[in-house]
Amino acid sequence: MSSTLLQPDVPVMEVSMKLLGELESLGFPRARAVRGLHYSGNTNLEDAVIWLIDHENDPDIDQMPLVTINMDIESPQPDDITEAIKIKEQELRDQVRKKNREEEKKLEREREKVLCNPSVFPLLSSWYLRHFLQERIRAGKALQETKRIAEENERQRLIALRKAEKEEEKRAREKVLKKLEVDKLERKRALGLPLENHAAKPTRPIVQEEEKNTLPVKSVKKDDRLRECLRSLKLAHMDDNARVKRAFQTLLIYVGNVAKSPDEEKFRKIRLGNPKFQERVGRLKGGIEFLELCGFERSEGNEFLVFPRDKVDMQLLNSAGSLLKSAMTNPFFGLLEKEKKD
Repeated sequence: MSSTLLQPDVPVMEVSMKLLGELESLGFPRARAVRGLHYSGNTNLEDAVIWLIDHENDPDIDQMPLVTINMDIESPQPDDITEAIKIKEQELRDQVRKKNREEEKKLEREREKVLCNPSVFPLLSSWYLRHFLQERIRAGKALQETKRIAEENERQRLIALRKAEKEEEKRAREKVLKKLEVDKLERKRALGLPLENHAAKPTRPIVQEEEKNTLPVKSVKKDDRLRECLRSLKLAHMDDNARVKRAFQTLLIYVGNVAKSPDEEKFRKIRLGNPKFQERVGRLKGGIEFLELCGFERSEGNEFLVFPRDKVDMQLLNSAGSLLKSAMTNPFFGLLEKEKKD
């Protein structure tokens, strides 16, 4: 009685305790369950669920009314729900889901109808039109936000990519400069000039003092001729780097075998008519001339290149090997001399 005086606008509703417990077990809040039972006549659970679905958007659907509980003697406690009630509950849940799916499909069909036929707009209710416009605005904002995030991610990716490219370019420049410095020191060493970088270690073996004293200017000139042979070979075949590299590797094998095993006759004799030799060295400009400068001589009617044992010059062979290694590893080998001459 006091509750009624304090809340005169809140209606008093009579509900069945049994049906109320079943509705709550289905997941409906008590306020909604009470209104559904009251306005559906407290007849059965299915009518109450249908009423709740039809009035789910009512403004006072979640307002708790005053309740008068109808205590049935046959009403079981919520904990005593039988298997049949559980089956019924599952059926009701399925019906609710099915009805929701049908409502969604119906709403989607109406949307398509509106998009395909603008003349339908005047026939729509004000609520549906307002709802439709709100959905379009929300979808548009979501699309713009997604586009903005995608553009920002792409911008960040391009910045990171450009940064990586700059670092790679920097490493490449440092590598080229280092190779140029090594080549410069190597040329100075080959010409007998003083090295500015005292930390650089010469690759030539230590020779006896008498050999140093007998080093003529002629050896320096021969190193220049060896370098010129390799430079001419590379410039003559600049369009085929693989062939040039293979020629340098073959020459290094011939020179290295003689330097390692000067007493082995098989390493000091090359048949000029060998197809592999002709393909790799013989037909290339400066190839045979390089071997002759190292000490090979033509013999037996120009059929062979033979390196006499008593003419093996280890210092010259080491210098030739160093030039070949520099030509294979330095991409600018021979190009600097060409620019100076031009």
